Amino acid sequence: MSPYSPTGGTARRLALTSGAVVLTGTLLATGAATASAGAATERHDGPSVAATAHSIGLGVEEKLVVKDVVKDADGTVHTRYERTYADLPVLGGDLIVHRAADGTVKDVTKAVETTITVASVTPKQTPATAESAALKAAETAKATGSATDQAPRKVIWAAGGKSVLAYETVVTGTQRDGVTPSRLRIVTDANTGEKLYEVQLINDIADGITAGVASGVTKPTDARVAAVGTGASQYSGTVSLNTTSSSKGYTLVDSARGGSSTIDLKHRTGGKGTVFSDADNAWGDSTPANNQTAAVDAAYGAAKTWDFYKSVLHRNGIKNDGRAPVSRVHYGNAYENAFWDDSTFAITYGDGANNQHALTQLDVAGHEFSHGVTSATANLLYSGESGGLNEATSDIFGTAVEWNADNAQDQGDYLLGEKIDIFGNGKPLRYQDKPSKDGRGSADYWSAGVGNLNVHYSSGVANHFFYLLSEGSGAKDINGVHYDSPTVDGSTVTGIGRDKAVQIWYRALTTYFTSTTNYHGAREGTLKAATDLYGADSAEARAVAAAWAGVNVKA
Repeated sequence: MSPYSPTGGTARRLALTSGAVVLTGTLLATGAATASAGAATERHDGPSVAATAHSIGLGVEEKLVVKDVVKDADGTVHTRYERTYADLPVLGGDLIVHRAADGTVKDVTKAVETTITVASVTPKQTPATAESAALKAAETAKATGSATDQAPRKVIWAAGGKSVLAYETVVTGTQRDGVTPSRLRIVTDANTGEKLYEVQLINDIADGITAGVASGVTKPTDARVAAVGTGASQYSGTVSLNTTSSSKGYTLVDSARGGSSTIDLKHRTGGKGTVFSDADNAWGDSTPANNQTAAVDAAYGAAKTWDFYKSVLHRNGIKNDGRAPVSRVHYGNAYENAFWDDSTFAITYGDGANNQHALTQLDVAGHEFSHGVTSATANLLYSGESGGLNEATSDIFGTAVEWNADNAQDQGDYLLGEKIDIFGNGKPLRYQDKPSKDGRGSADYWSAGVGNLNVHYSSGVANHFFYLLSEGSGAKDINGVHYDSPTVDGSTVTGIGRDKAVQIWYRALTTYFTSTTNYHGAREGTLKAATDLYGADSAEARAVAAAWAGVNVKA
């Protein structure tokens, strides 16, 4: 029997109690979970953090901070750690220690294999110089940098394969469109001032536009009671909505799903939003002209995504702590994107071209929610091949959410955002059976330069893998949609079904992927996941290898 059961819930995240040693205080990487009680602790009945660091050969200056723990039914424990060096956060230093039930270390999965060490932790550059360089880099990126989130902080940059004393600076401002706020993360060499890394911190659904946040939410304060309302959505028909009643009427707050709330930004790109309220608990009218319609789709998408993670993957919310994100609609005017932001723990939706096609379709909701899950687990860096895997993970789970919802008005398919009409021609945003059908440069197969593509296009390799693993190669019709998925060498791949493919990807993401995982690392991680779930010589493990070979990712 497999030590991990996708349906029986026999693998679990450890219930880390308040009596355990709590490792607190440091946000080790922007977008990563902060260590806190109940979220990042080490149990007394397992090896100490210091003992673990010593047992896997880390240096005396290195320390570990627990980020996540997964325990299998056979007692195997997979502990994900962030790392520090001389008390400085190590960006790209994350690792996963895999221990047998008796505590023996079976394996260690590292984001980087090189030794973490620098000659000195005293920088030659000043924080002010780093801030100035970051602001200049923001201008070069055509993002008007107006301020930094906080003073540059000293870090060890290891994600490039070599340890470098560095400064990390986050520049806030406005992107090239003049509307979308920017949060640009810049890492510079603390001795030479050279830029080492640059990335936008906001994860969005479409290429070329990333988005910012409204600064706060107004929430009701009077006594509230759970209720059930109905909503007329734009994309999913008439749906049931969990709401909250009070003396003032009803609000779109779902207490059954972590307090999930839906917020009206009123076409602003800043300032406070307001929780949607209604007098009769009947929401929207299915048209974009009604202000509540987008809120119905967003609330329904949040609920179905929460239910998918809870019932299918046994995950209790984004951080597995029972807390739901906020969903915010009506961002800006005719804004054609949706995005996830860790700093506000929120999904934000624009209303699309002419404010007629809000980006609130089911698979988009699942996509953005899943960016949060990726951040809380592998924290795949949002550039290069790891960035493509980050985007593909959201597409894969967004697709799975849509299938799991089993909604007659928005049936499951392998198309992303097929109802939001983002291009104005009725075509979907992405195709998983053959990503290049988008005509925008998405990659069907891996090549040495695929990591140089925009992450929304390099994601095509993993999207294609997922389709092949689920449905197999060749032509077929599913739910009224025609697919024809080729392989790089004309080989035939037999699918194992979407449900198993989803379990394998989730297992790999949460147990074997790190911040720097590339496509060949993803192949290795999914093979290990398939072995855990179904056995080393199972048809499922063989199908994983065949599907990766089909997209040109080979041993």
